[in-house]
Amino acid sequence: MSAQILFYDITSTNPTPWSGNTWKTRYALNYKGIPYKTVWIEYSEIEARSREVGASPTRKKPDGSPNWTLPMIHDLSTGAVVADSTKIAAYLDATYPDTPRLMPPGTTGLLRSFEAAALSLLSPTLYQYIIPGTYKILYPPGQAALRRKREAMFGKRMEDITPKGEEDVIEWKKVKDVFGTMDEWIRANGEGSAYIMGDAPCYVDMWMAAYVQWVKQVVPDKWEDMKLWHEGRWATLLHDFEKYETVV
Repeated sequence: MSAQILFYDITSTNPTPWSGNTWKTRYALNYKGIPYKTVWIEYSEIEARSREVGASPTRKKPDGSPNWTLPMIHDLSTGAVVADSTKIAAYLDATYPDTPRLMPPGTTGLLRSFEAAALSLLSPTLYQYIIPGTYKILYPPGQAALRRKREAMFGKRMEDITPKGEEDVIEWKKVKDVFGTMDEWIRANGEGSAYIMGDAPCYVDMWMAAYVQWVKQVVPDKWEDMKLWHEGRWATLLHDFEKYETVV
């Protein structure tokens, strides 16, 4: 079946896709079974390509100027161009109602609240590991672009962002605690619950799996520790989502 959707992702030296943000959409497309084709672009090309295809900015830079990010899809059947993984999930549910839903009816606000809460915990803890890890696998143009963006965000050189020594022990424990909080949210459904809504996965489960995948791909040494956390929940989650990892 020919591609129905063009899905934009970021190229790297890594043999497996790495971006947690784009993994959210890859999982969603594969889960729904919608035919698509991946369009690989450099990290440094995101803004130019987004402008070219007509995507709206997804957020603002610290100086207030527009910022374009991936994931982004171009639906060839409708002409729609959508950026931002959560907006893409909502679009796919609305446009392809005969496929498995990503956001069960009446839960969109709740799931977005989960995403916002989880991201507020992950940004100050996990990013100091995965951003330098990402830098190492990008091609030189992408490295230069990521360095400019993230050094401004962290206020330090890329080489100094990842904690070292005793600070690493303390900061990595904070990451574990964040994932522990998400584990507790899932367990609130009852012992043995695999997903945030119970027995069936939804967009938030893909969101969590995408971040775990990011860790696995760019900081594999930390993944060796993470996969043992919380009775192996995160390794099990990735295993459950293996059937949605197809790259086309």
